Amino acid sequence: MTTILVTGGTGTLGRLVAERLRADGHEVRVLSRHSEPYAADLRKGGDALDRAVEGVDTIVHCATTPTGGDERAAAHLLAAARWAGVRHFVHISIVGIERVDFPYYRVKLAVEKQIERSGVPWTILRATQFHDLVARLFDASSKLPVMPVPAGVSDQPIEVAEVADRLAELAQGAPAGRVQDMGGPEVRTLESLAHAYLKATGRKRRVTNMPLGGKAYRGFTAGGHLTPELAVGKGTFEEYMARRSR
Repeated sequence: MTTILVTGGTGTLGRLVAERLRADGHEVRVLSRHSEPYAADLRKGGDALDRAVEGVDTIVHCATTPTGGDERAAAHLLAAARWAGVRHFVHISIVGIERVDFPYYRVKLAVEKQIERSGVPWTILRATQFHDLVARLFDASSKLPVMPVPAGVSDQPIEVAEVADRLAELAQGAPAGRVQDMGGPEVRTLESLAHAYLKATGRKRRVTNMPLGGKAYRGFTAGGHLTPELAVGKGTFEEYMARRSR
């Protein structure tokens, strides 16, 4: 039996990864800021983090926040991993972070580089956006009388459970470096996804395409965040919305 630490283990992805690893017979420690007995703030590091990592064979790093601090958190976690002699560091990242000039993507790419030069054996998996992120964006925009979506942008959302399955599989194997990306089953315009969202939720809104500006928008319209050649996901956005609406 292997001892595995899952950071962000109470979140959308980390919770599912922890469940799968436990089901496979591993001892799983869940690290988050408020989850005892391994509560720790990765951005601060310290003794609580060292206690959580001590005796761990593998770390699956799912913790992230778009509000800042991921690079500092990764530095603390990797330092603790080196100190504890962790044999495998598994990290979830995002498809296209080197192709789209978006602030959060720049941070994710910097974290990947930290991992690569850390001296801790590693595996990095990149995936496209989860269905639930797309749905939460539409939750916000559908509050308006007219539902705006960025013009010319498509997405390739993937079922989070499928990514969790793959991460759990990778965590139980040997360090593999950058593994093959995972993309959702379909590349869809945001307008198409918005109409699917409205149909599932029973809301009546007019969807309008809104042109934007800037480097990030140009990267998204160019499809830098997509991987149509690796559309390995199975679950569709409509299937996700049907479950969510129930």
